[in-house]
Amino acid sequence: MALREIVKEGYESLSKVCKPVTAFDSKLKTLVKDMTDTLIAADGLGLAAPQIGILRRLAIVIDDNGDFITLINPVITEKSGEQFANEGCLSVPGVFGKTKRPAKVTVEAYDVDGNKFSLTRTGITAVCICHETDHLDGKLFREHVIEYLHEDDE
Repeated sequence: MALREIVKEGYESLSKVCKPVTAFDSKLKTLVKDMTDTLIAADGLGLAAPQIGILRRLAIVIDDNGDFITLINPVITEKSGEQFANEGCLSVPGVFGKTKRPAKVTVEAYDVDGNKFSLTRTGITAVCICHETDHLDGKLFREHVIEYLHEDDE
């Protein structure tokens, strides 16, 4: 198990647009494993590569069933409805805010072996997919905050 350091707000990689993943090789598989281990250790719901200082379009999300979804070069193709969520971010510790996100999203991405897939999710998983894909475009959840909350309010 190799844990990676999660960078904090203000770190350069968090404000950059990431480049697509082009090599689906053992190096990528190691990175995905390291990110999964880091996410578990941090007790989060999602982690994007720029949060560990890597400017590649790669994110991992834990869905409502506790399953890990690896999203490589993800593109949200459909959004519908709206929901309010209490969001936080591993790169912005101790800060929580009420956000408005789509209630349902469909995302197309590749798995670690380079196979294209599409999935549709609702609820907190839809929020996480939006949150993590935002990271890949250099955006933090703060851009969606309607109202900041205290940690005790979450």
